[in-house]
Amino acid sequence: VQLQASGGGLVQAGGSLRLSCAASGRTFGWSTVGWFRQAPGKDREFVTQVTWSGGISYADSVKGRFTISVDNAKNTVYLQMNMLKPEDTAVYYCSATNPRGREYKYWGQGTQVTVSS
Repeated sequence: VQLQASGGGLVQAGGSLRLSCAASGRTFGWSTVGWFRQAPGKDREFVTQVTWSGGISYADSVKGRFTISVDNAKNTVYLQMNMLKPEDTAVYYCSATNPRGREYKYWGQGTQVTVSS
């Protein structure tokens, strides 16, 4: 499966962005899909995911501000980011597992999010 992330950009603190991740080659059905991010000089970190069984989890740093959703008809996963902070600045990556898989195997190319103070 190929993943294509988009929607990044430059936004002021307190603003919003919505990231999209479109899958081709296979549907998301029965896969866990998630978003990760990597800030300059830091390791990649988990942001949020929807498991193949429907469970949703968020990193503490984004709870209450970010929302993940999946449109199965469009085979696209979204990340709505509200109340953005400068510390949210990073390259954001979407990822997916194999059906019913536990390890993230497929990765998008990343989209840059920059939040100015």
